[in-house]
Amino acid sequence: MKRILLVEDDRHLQYLIKEELVDDGYEVVVASDGVEALSMLQADGSPSPDLIILDIRMPRMDGFETMGHILKSKVDSPIIIHSAFSGYKNHPLTIAADAYVVKSHDFTTLKATVSELLGVSRTTYPMQAALAV
Repeated sequence: MKRILLVEDDRHLQYLIKEELVDDGYEVVVASDGVEALSMLQADGSPSPDLIILDIRMPRMDGFETMGHILKSKVDSPIIIHSAFSGYKNHPLTIAADAYVVKSHDFTTLKATVSELLGVSRTTYPMQAALAV
């Protein structure tokens, strides 16, 4: 099972995104800010996540500072920047991320990006397969 670290300070979004990803078969670990995320990543015996979803605007340590620390560390997981602000797309550190997804009430783009970066094929539901014939 692929493990995802979700770094998001909004409790409501944490819950919604985690539920969506768990329903897709992923294990999701949540950090509320960059400090907590780095602590989790540096914990002895803790497995590295297969992917990191990182918000930008967070208390204590923002996503850019967090990403800088991650890039300098031995963690080699793909990073998706997940921000409500499309203006950050041209920030130098954002360019170092593997993907940039603008937050939306519809998680289709986020979930497709996760699947793509993890190399996981999305399952076709039986009804969709029947309609495709």
